[in-house]
Amino acid sequence: MQKALNSTGTRQQDRPAQVRVLHAVPDAPDVDVYVNGNMVLSDVAFKDISGFMPLPAGSYHIDIYPAGTSVSTVISKKVTVEEGKIYTLAAAGRGSKLQLLPYVTDPFVPSGETKVRFIHLSPNAPAVDIAVTKGDVIFPKVSFKQATDYLGLTPMTVNLEVRPAGTKDTVLSVPDVTLQPNQVYTIFAVGLLGESPELEALLVKG
Repeated sequence: MQKALNSTGTRQQDRPAQVRVLHAVPDAPDVDVYVNGNMVLSDVAFKDISGFMPLPAGSYHIDIYPAGTSVSTVISKKVTVEEGKIYTLAAAGRGSKLQLLPYVTDPFVPSGETKVRFIHLSPNAPAVDIAVTKGDVIFPKVSFKQATDYLGLTPMTVNLEVRPAGTKDTVLSVPDVTLQPNQVYTIFAVGLLGESPELEALLVKG
C-alpha cells in the first residue's frame, strides 16, 4: 500500500503513535484491555501502567473488561491517535462513572534540564495544590481529571506535598521526588482521600 501524500506532495513518514494504559480506577478489578477486538494487555491491576505500544495514526475502539472475561465492559471508548504523538490513556473514576482519558506527553526538554507535570486522578479528592514541602505552591488548584502544563526545572530531588486547594493542610506527602536531567515526568495522584485504597502519588517518565 502506498503512503498518502501530504500537502507538499512528499511521502508522509510512517511514525506510529505511542500509547500506554494506566489503571487508575480504585474500585475496579484487574482488567484486560482490547484494541479493535484484540487483547493487548491482560491482568492490569490498579496503579499499573503499561509500556508503550505503537499504533498507526487513526481511530481505535478500546474495550476494557474485568480480567479473564469478555462479556460486559467496564469502559468502552473510541480513541483517535495522531501520527508520532505519545499518549497515556488513563482509566479513571469510580463505580459506574468510568472514563478513559487521553493525556499527551510533550517529550521535548532542553539539554541538561528536566520537566514535570501533575495529573489529578483521585475521584473523591477536591481540587488540590501541589507544593514544595512547607514551601511554595508549584501547581495550583488542580481538579479531578485535570493535567497541568509541564514545569521546566533544574534536575533535583525535592519533597512535595498535596494540599486541598487554597489551604496549608497536607493530605499527601510525596518525598524524594528525583528528577533526572534530560527526562520528562508525570506525577499521577491516584486512590481515594480518606478511604481505601489510600491516596498516593505515582511518578512516571513521560
